[in-house]
Amino acid sequence: MHKALLFLILVATGAAAQTPEPPRQSLDDAWWTGPMLANSASTLPRGHYLIEPYLYDVRTSGTFDRDGDRHTTDRSHSYGSLTYMTYGVTDTFSLSLIPTFGYTDPAQGRSSAGIGMGDLSVQGQYRLTQFQPGHWMPTISVAVQQTFPTGKYDRLGERASDGFGSGAYTTMLGIYSQTYFWMRNGRILRMRLNLTKAFSDRVDLTDESVYGTSDGFRGSARPGASFVANAAWEYSITRNWVIALDAVYRRNGNTRVRGIDAQGRATLFDSGTSRSFALAPAIEYNFTPNVGVLFGVRTIVAGRNTSAHVTPAIAVNIVR
Repeated sequence: MHKALLFLILVATGAAAQTPEPPRQSLDDAWWTGPMLANSASTLPRGHYLIEPYLYDVRTSGTFDRDGDRHTTDRSHSYGSLTYMTYGVTDTFSLSLIPTFGYTDPAQGRSSAGIGMGDLSVQGQYRLTQFQPGHWMPTISVAVQQTFPTGKYDRLGERASDGFGSGAYTTMLGIYSQTYFWMRNGRILRMRLNLTKAFSDRVDLTDESVYGTSDGFRGSARPGASFVANAAWEYSITRNWVIALDAVYRRNGNTRVRGIDAQGRATLFDSGTSRSFALAPAIEYNFTPNVGVLFGVRTIVAGRNTSAHVTPAIAVNIVR
């Protein structure tokens, strides 16, 4: 009996050893649109361009107070668009123009008078390394983004919902990384990790503004610095279909507003620091290696001194 048992074990072990491993999916067979939030660490080849418009609806339904407790409020909608327009200047350097537009339907008060332009950003990205299969080094890029205050932010009158800008010149410094893993079934898992830090200058304010000032106010605001850590994963189910997930931590520093109100009284108030943690699951469908669509939802799942909202979005990615 022991000999028979030993024979069965040897046969099973031999069969397992002879079972072929699933073939590894090639990088050319994996088509991607990109996750909802994390930027690519890759740069475009020289002379190529990318256009990726996003349409979204920020549905605010509450706030997280300074103790992290959530309080429900009436739902408001902030509809918006953001478009990445990127050009490969060289194989290792890409330049992007990022315009934004919006329309707000608040829970209380008047809706926006119309679709308004938000702030405009210009970004340069330089690739330091390039991932190669079989090597541990990921693709790594550094990015510098400058945001210009093209959106309306003060003198809002009775329509606070017309405030689509910050009024500040904001400089963002970022490090982007991207790598690939082959799962046991041979399919590819792509991972991104983006770390960014942003700094804004002082903003002069008159009357009603996006900083909560009212008619007759004269003064300024100093937005606090922000830090964002964004990890994202994409799993190639088939050549066309991909599922994705972003996990985002954000910290905003204190914004200080000071000035004189309509009665001539000195005014000083602080927003306090805020923190949030968001998840953004998404599904991608890629028609070709160069054209794909994404459907995703970003949800603030925890926070402190920040709004609670859900943001469904759709994006189209076109590379030429």
